[in-house]
Amino acid sequence: MKKLSIFLVAAMLLLLSACGTKESDQGAKETKSSESEYGLVKEGSLTFAMTGQYPPLNFKKDGKLTGFDVEIGTEIAKRLGLEANPVTNPWETIIQGLKANKYDAIIGSMTATPERDKQIDFTEPYYLSGAQIFVAENNTDIQSKEDLQGKTIGVIQASTWKDMAETLTSPDKVKGYPVDVNALQDLELGRVDAVITDKIVGVSAQNEKGLKIKEIGDLLNEDRVSIGVVEGNTDLADKINEALQAMIDDGTYEEISMKWFNTNIME
Repeated sequence: MKKLSIFLVAAMLLLLSACGTKESDQGAKETKSSESEYGLVKEGSLTFAMTGQYPPLNFKKDGKLTGFDVEIGTEIAKRLGLEANPVTNPWETIIQGLKANKYDAIIGSMTATPERDKQIDFTEPYYLSGAQIFVAENNTDIQSKEDLQGKTIGVIQASTWKDMAETLTSPDKVKGYPVDVNALQDLELGRVDAVITDKIVGVSAQNEKGLKIKEIGDLLNEDRVSIGVVEGNTDLADKINEALQAMIDDGTYEEISMKWFNTNIME
């Protein structure tokens, strides 16, 4: 009788051990299956591309990639249970690199345009930018685009912003500059009444160069800056969207944005 009891206990332990191994194996298979569905180019990692030449969004410091895009991508990878693997690629071939499976995603401040959407898929935007009106910090006369009539507006030469400015004031009141920073510096000095430029460019100049300027009114046009994935990879796009929304909901997104821009660039 005693021998039979010992035999039964041993059999039960063996059965439980087998079940545990099967569950463990199943869990491993599910993780592997999930990664396989994403079509990752490097197992266990989210490889995402940018130029590395667009500070403060993405750039190299002491040989290491950093910036807003890098931190957003790193946080997304973490929430997907993956290692972050940021890489660089020239802008002119960055979409081709994604289509050739050199990386899993583009997290490099790319605006989702209809033309690009024909080649790759995009997530929901991870920040909003576009043409923004800036005025001197102490300017109280200009509160909206309607107040620009008859005012001098600085813009980059031969830009779409120049065309916008000419509809808001007379063409002879539009002053062209070779680069945005020159226009924004003249704005602070009172040489122009307003500047129209990309919102992120203006905010960055305000923070990095300490320019006493401010944005007014809504965006004149909106750029939905999104994450690009290989066309048809809806599993990865959906998971990235879930991670982004969770970051927004728990305040992580705003923390990263405030660190780099001193404002929430999703708003």
